[in-house]
Amino acid sequence: MSELEKNTPEVQGENTAVEQKAAETSEKSSAPMLEVRELSIQFGGLRAVDGLNLKIKKHQLYGLIGPNGAGKTTVFNMLTGVYKPTSGAIFLDGVNITGKSPVEINKSGIARTFQNIRLFKEMSVLDNVKVGMQNSTKYTTIEGILRLPRYFKEEKLMTERAIELLKVFELDGEKDALSANLPYGKQRKLEIARALATNPKLLLLDEPAAGMNPNETEELMNTIRFVRDKFDMTILLIEHDMKLVSGICEELTVLNFGQELAQGETSAVLNDPKVITAYLGD
Repeated sequence: MSELEKNTPEVQGENTAVEQKAAETSEKSSAPMLEVRELSIQFGGLRAVDGLNLKIKKHQLYGLIGPNGAGKTTVFNMLTGVYKPTSGAIFLDGVNITGKSPVEINKSGIARTFQNIRLFKEMSVLDNVKVGMQNSTKYTTIEGILRLPRYFKEEKLMTERAIELLKVFELDGEKDALSANLPYGKQRKLEIARALATNPKLLLLDEPAAGMNPNETEELMNTIRFVRDKFDMTILLIEHDMKLVSGICEELTVLNFGQELAQGETSAVLNDPKVITAYLGD
């Protein structure tokens, strides 16, 4: 193309459009996986979370900590659509998801586990994982009821993928066992596997070490690191076990009475006098 042709209005317009698209792509790729802006929620006269700001980079392992009643699980409930924020905004990978339903938010790419394990205890280990895939099934209700060919094809694919996930957590040998019969540590792993079955971008872990002994906690730390690396996952966790927090979290936000008390690199935050006072008192 000659210099004269390059300077025609048509070509200049095309170049501008290409540059603009490249800039938009670059901006999205550099956007944080999760950004929370001035997030607040009020229940009657109680302001449970007040003006929280948060940025979590892609592939980061981030911790949200604080004393009991600080508002941590309330934050998780807003991020997953269980609670609607009174004010503020939530962005997942650059997309505003504020006020969406739990189903919509899960489809957008957020999955969670719970402090009290919520498996389907009378279902098999395999079926628990397959439940997590229901948002992505490609057969209709009618095809499922009538057992049409696409139903069997999709169920076969789901079963194969579920078994692959169970292999990652070394649970494939117990795929036919009732989830209620698994030891506590394996139930935690199964809950994480079920969350990953929804194909999330961001995984929220609510006190994953609750009720675990030191050996189980150590194994859990390795599991969380493994999940982050194998699935290129971004992870936000709530945890009271400071050994686990200091061992795997790259950055922390500390909540106290619904407000941000400290934020930053893990070791600096854990040595902040304000944080020590909030946990231990004066």
